[in-house]
Amino acid sequence: MAVEELQSIIKRCQILEEQDFKEEDFGLFQLAGQRCIDEGHIDQLLEIIQNEKNKVIIRNMGWNLVGPVVRCLLWNDKEGDKRKDYFLMLDLLVKLCNPKELLLGLLELIEEPSGKQISQSILLLLQPLQTVIQKLRNNKAYSVGLALSTLWNQLSLLPVPYSKEQIQTDEYGLCQCCKALIDFTKPFVEEVVDAKENSLENEKLKDELLKFCFKSLKCPLLTAPFLEQPEEARNDPLRYFASQIVGFLSAIGEPFSKMIFNHGRKKRIWKPLEFEEEENKQLADSMASLAYLVFVQGITIDQLPMVLSPLYLLQFNMGHIEVFLQRTEESVFSKGLDLLENALLRIEDNSLLHQYLEIKSFLTVPQGLVKVMTLCPIEALRRKGLALLQLYINKLDSQGKYTLFRIMASLNLLRYLIIKDNENDNQTGLWTELGKIENNFLKPLRMGLNMSKAHYEAEIKNNQENNHEAQKSKDICSVTVCGKEIPNMPPEMQLKVLHSALFTFDLIESVLARVEELIEIKTKSASEENTGIK
Repeated sequence: MAVEELQSIIKRCQILEEQDFKEEDFGLFQLAGQRCIDEGHIDQLLEIIQNEKNKVIIRNMGWNLVGPVVRCLLWNDKEGDKRKDYFLMLDLLVKLCNPKELLLGLLELIEEPSGKQISQSILLLLQPLQTVIQKLRNNKAYSVGLALSTLWNQLSLLPVPYSKEQIQTDEYGLCQCCKALIDFTKPFVEEVVDAKENSLENEKLKDELLKFCFKSLKCPLLTAPFLEQPEEARNDPLRYFASQIVGFLSAIGEPFSKMIFNHGRKKRIWKPLEFEEEENKQLADSMASLAYLVFVQGITIDQLPMVLSPLYLLQFNMGHIEVFLQRTEESVFSKGLDLLENALLRIEDNSLLHQYLEIKSFLTVPQGLVKVMTLCPIEALRRKGLALLQLYINKLDSQGKYTLFRIMASLNLLRYLIIKDNENDNQTGLWTELGKIENNFLKPLRMGLNMSKAHYEAEIKNNQENNHEAQKSKDICSVTVCGKEIPNMPPEMQLKVLHSALFTFDLIESVLARVEELIEIKTKSASEENTGIK
């Protein structure tokens, strides 16, 4: 009955011109075709699709059958000839149907599944999707970008495996999808590389590919582990994905050394509106991931100049290390530890000048190491954090060591003792002296910080308001310290000094706030235990 109904619709449409097809015809064709598939009339349906007389009808309406065919392949357990027939039908529809309608239909099908079926859908539809895009004559860059964005969104929903066993099992199919995505993307990369002229469409395609590469550096590569043993690394699917993504960047981006050292400072890579608010955060994560892949994993490191000094590489990577250490996932902040170790081992002891501590990341990174040492539940990482802090201190000159011990020592020691020594144990005597510590140290420090911040914020505001006039007259400002005038400081330098001081106060305040929070939590917990409250 379903076959006769479909043949009746086709017979009526055969006498119509293409532009005379009505919406009703599309709906009836889809319903009848769906029923043929549901009732198992696959052979008859294949005959209809391959009939030359139905060529125009299939080109315009056949894409409506792709969804039912794909769902049969994904959710049915049909084996043998039946499954081969479904694949044949999908191939025919991809070959014969309108590529524009097919593109949208395939992307909708990729977006539908959840859980383990996400990877099954991606693996099934990547080849048809690539074929359809290659058939499009106009707006190819837009179509590639739309496809890659949809695929990445689905890929980002899959859990990243965290162990050798999980990588080998690949329960959710992430590793298989990563490899398939490389095969999907490679022809478009080659098209950009082989283009004889730098057309506008080629530039658009390059931009879409770069967006995908940078998004892939963030997910899944920011959290992805890599197998350490050489024989394992050769067969590591996530490392293969990483090396290919970095290779794509190297092939279609700016010169690789320029990209890794300058990218993101003057030029932004993500233009779509949905990324504007978190653009800097997205790019910071991606560039940190890229730095780890290059300097720790050694991927494409041979493309970097060999003349770069160890101190320059440390300074460059400290911002990326800071990004890693701000994260709470072990697989992420452990990469920050590896990247820091890699950079510090290149430097001689006592060679890191104290002036480097004026750079924000050179102070926040040791703060992050203290956080790892005190809060990380994994002993091996806590020990590594301690070893790296000691190594970092060894690299500083004598003035640097003193400076670091002075923004960190007292408060961080207090924080460490509060975390490790419970009030009921009181092994250090800390809790006996807590009242004195609060009254004689914490409260005056809080008051001093508030007053100092208010003063410096007012000075910054005043400096900015007067800066325009100062630039006009090219006047030089001076600063007075302890009643002595330090002359000839330009306004922009004065503003830099004020911001540096304010940043130091912010660092101290963040640790102070954590100390006050810990005291409240610990005293409340001890009080509840003493009164029998659980």
